Amino acid sequence: MEPATECSLQKLTRREFRQRMESGELDLCIIPVAAIEQHLEHLAMEQDWQSVCLIAHRVADRLRPQVLVAEGLQVGISEEHMRHPGTLSLSPGAFLVVLSELVESVQRAGFRNILVLNGHGGNVAACQGAWPTLQQKFPVNLQFLTYWDVLSAEDAAELLRAGHRMEDDLPGHAQEFETSIALAAFPENVRTGALTDQADPTPAAATRATGQEFLQRIIERVTAFAQEMIDGRRVAQPPPFFP
Repeated sequence: MEPATECSLQKLTRREFRQRMESGELDLCIIPVAAIEQHLEHLAMEQDWQSVCLIAHRVADRLRPQVLVAEGLQVGISEEHMRHPGTLSLSPGAFLVVLSELVESVQRAGFRNILVLNGHGGNVAACQGAWPTLQQKFPVNLQFLTYWDVLSAEDAAELLRAGHRMEDDLPGHAQEFETSIALAAFPENVRTGALTDQADPTPAAATRATGQEFLQRIIERVTAFAQEMIDGRRVAQPPPFFP
């Protein structure tokens, strides 16, 4: 891909990045965050990270050349999964320190719109708690969005077969929703033989077609969210400082 249209920050040289930033074309940086953790017996541990990065890059591709993706934090807050060996986890404090410094890095590079796109439920509470402080600290349009929050109960009722409860079934954990996304986007990460050879049978309801439809809706809606940031129609309002 030509440097003038490359969507991944890490693929650019310093000159290429500098020239694009100085030209004024770069409007928004997406920082994906997720986790490396167990996803039952049938999904690879990189499920959350792969999903959020796929969505981030598809959004950047649609908004090319205005958007770059900065992949700097692969591991999330996954203490609730640590009884399953192989899961990687950061403490909430460590996670927020690294995330804050990533935001500072891209802010100092010149970005005025920064979207932290989340793909792991365990990161949500810590980010929500810290967000007012981060918005006060960084004088930019800093937004936090968990990608499945663009979906609704109506989406769940229309597309899911095994259950329609928000959070439990959409997104759930390694259930029909996540398994369908994996079948559509990275089927090599799905151990199909284990889908029915485990205590939880609901992931077996997943299909590639369901995953494709979910991804299409997610990418369209996250793209609209990002476009609103670029256009100045979605601007973060930091809490006021103490008078």
